[in-house]
Amino acid sequence: MSLLSAIKSNPKLKKFVHWLLIPRGQARPRLWVRLLVNPFIHKKGKGTIIRFNTRMDLFPFKNFSIGSKSIIEDFATINNGVGDVSIGNNAGIGLSNVIIGPVKIGNYVMLAQNIVISGLNHGYEDINLPPRVQKVVTKQITIEDNVWIGANCVVTAGVTIGKHSVIGAGSVVTKNIAPYSVAVGNPARVIKKYNFETSSWEKV
Repeated sequence: MSLLSAIKSNPKLKKFVHWLLIPRGQARPRLWVRLLVNPFIHKKGKGTIIRFNTRMDLFPFKNFSIGSKSIIEDFATINNGVGDVSIGNNAGIGLSNVIIGPVKIGNYVMLAQNIVISGLNHGYEDINLPPRVQKVVTKQITIEDNVWIGANCVVTAGVTIGKHSVIGAGSVVTKNIAPYSVAVGNPARVIKKYNFETSSWEKV
């Protein structure tokens, strides 16, 4: 049996290891994990910049990777506690973005300011327990290559945004967006699609 399997199969040991990694009631790793463990586990491409004031809540039991020549701006938060986070090459993660896995972001993706992309939801079905302590549910978010998402958008769990799509500022994306589309609103709906036969963006 592997060490990881042994930890998972023993509730007391699992709880103790969890405490070693994460302070009780918090969603960020201890300082020693951030300084001594994560740099050797998670992958950062050449020429990528992660600003000093970015909050990288990364844990060794889930994956994080970011490609080359990408940037994560100040005051963004990246959290892989409940799901892997993957960011491609030449991607721009804007000021004060929040990204909670499981999330996959492609190449040349441009995220403006104050965007929330979260693959996490809390259960609420048991009315005898507050949602805060109920089981979490995760669904993969995929943002394909060349997507541009405007400021103050929300992308909800389970959504795929197709290649070279544009999401207008302030939109809430609750359903998949097809490639080469422009979507706006709450909930976001497609208002334009690219027509390859006429080489133009056409209203829907």
